[in-house]
Amino acid sequence: MQIIWGDKEANFETLRKLMGHIHPETDLLVLPETFSTGFPVGLDKEAVRPMAERNTGVTIDIIKQIASDYKLAIAGSFIADSGGSLYNRAFFIEPSGDEYFEDKNHLFTMAGEDKVFSRGYHRMGVRYRGWNLAMAVCYDVRFPVWCRNVNNEYDALIVVANWPEVRVNAWNTLLPARAIENEAYVCAVDCRGIDNAGYTYDGSSAVYDFKGKDVSVRFDENGLVYATLSRERLDAFRAKFPAWRDADNFKL
Repeated sequence: MQIIWGDKEANFETLRKLMGHIHPETDLLVLPETFSTGFPVGLDKEAVRPMAERNTGVTIDIIKQIASDYKLAIAGSFIADSGGSLYNRAFFIEPSGDEYFEDKNHLFTMAGEDKVFSRGYHRMGVRYRGWNLAMAVCYDVRFPVWCRNVNNEYDALIVVANWPEVRVNAWNTLLPARAIENEAYVCAVDCRGIDNAGYTYDGSSAVYDFKGKDVSVRFDENGLVYATLSRERLDAFRAKFPAWRDADNFKL
């Protein structure tokens, strides 16, 4: 998705137009991190505060309406305000209106994210259409302990990001590594555009299977990446190569 930094209405309009191109059999649409505003690089807390909303604000209202209209789930993140504290908040909205939220755990200190947002302490877990899903937000994916899949608690890890082109090789390396070590799919979405600090984002997005193979099957002119996940292939691989049974036993 091409993000216009700081312009919610423009980004909502982009999303509405995008929905006209979504394949009708799509079960889940994944949007980039902070899709409605862009990631606020180098801004202080009070400059970011006007971008923030509660979970009952316009951003989630729009997501809920689109999810209902198109009968699919939507995942992403937005800038949230809870009790005066700001959060980079991931969301997963089902077409029924059921909602799940988590706050980004690892805050990107290089960009001053820790000075603006408060961190979260819980990783999201969702059961959706027969799949167990977890979410990570951008910088979180650099930390394998946070992403660790203990006893196959998730089948797919959704990663939403504003990951700049200057460091995109790390992004493209970490994602298949998370898939391999956790014997799970990884569905990862980055944005396109230029942020308020002048960094460019090239939209590197893909779906990796449990062997770390890119299984994205289509990339069209609208920036849509498609993939079909196979429950049978995942279960068969985990049974044939049960490395998860030998994983280290630890807790955060």
